[in-house]
Amino acid sequence: MGDINHAATVNDDLLLKNFFAEVSEVERDNEVLRILSCFKLNPFEYLNLSFDSSMDDVKKQYRKLSLMVHPDKCKHPQAKEAFGALAKAQQLLLDQNERDYLLSQVNSAKEELRAKRKKQLKKDTASKIKSLVEEGKYDKQYEQSEEFQQELKVKVRELLTEQEWRRRKMQMRISEEEGRLKKDEEEQKEMWKRKREHEEEWEGTREQRVSSWRDFMKGGKKNKKGEIRPPKLKTEDPNKSYVQRPVKRG
Repeated sequence: MGDINHAATVNDDLLLKNFFAEVSEVERDNEVLRILSCFKLNPFEYLNLSFDSSMDDVKKQYRKLSLMVHPDKCKHPQAKEAFGALAKAQQLLLDQNERDYLLSQVNSAKEELRAKRKKQLKKDTASKIKSLVEEGKYDKQYEQSEEFQQELKVKVRELLTEQEWRRRKMQMRISEEEGRLKKDEEEQKEMWKRKREHEEEWEGTREQRVSSWRDFMKGGKKNKKGEIRPPKLKTEDPNKSYVQRPVKRG
């Protein structure tokens, strides 16, 4: 069994070697341009694979295309960028979570297209009868057609774009909330800093305040040099007569 697998691998390597020997520089450049023009959110497009491709299909296709646009073999100025895009696409499709997400969008797209087709069949009596007679075979044949596959590709693009927009909006809101929380935290820190500095300043002048209070208690009744004190009120002398001011009477 091991010898058979080894022989199969050798044959694959030989086929690839012969294939790339026949690939012209123009074909390599065209592949770079194809990769760079792909819809960025769909890794199946980068590897030029159908949505029902297996993990093994992904690995084989990546190997083939990556050798074709490898910067050491392709002279196109953007070959490195295309090579990196292929590597990223393979990484996504080999990640089970990412793959499940993409396929969920594909299934949603199929359901939308099926619902749309069902409405169209109601208007087309001949197609409706043919669909009923063939018990679903008519629909299966249509979904395998190039027309349906192209519609599916476009619809998947739409759904992936919507999901990406929602994700970015959510990320924007999260970033804004994080920014607000960070600002509040910085304001709280600044407030506590000012409070601590005030307390330290107050504590630092404690001895001075205590000393001043002691001095006041000891010599509070003595005039300080240069201090102006209010005049004392004179008491009335009973031996002196005072002229009483007339009081107006109403």
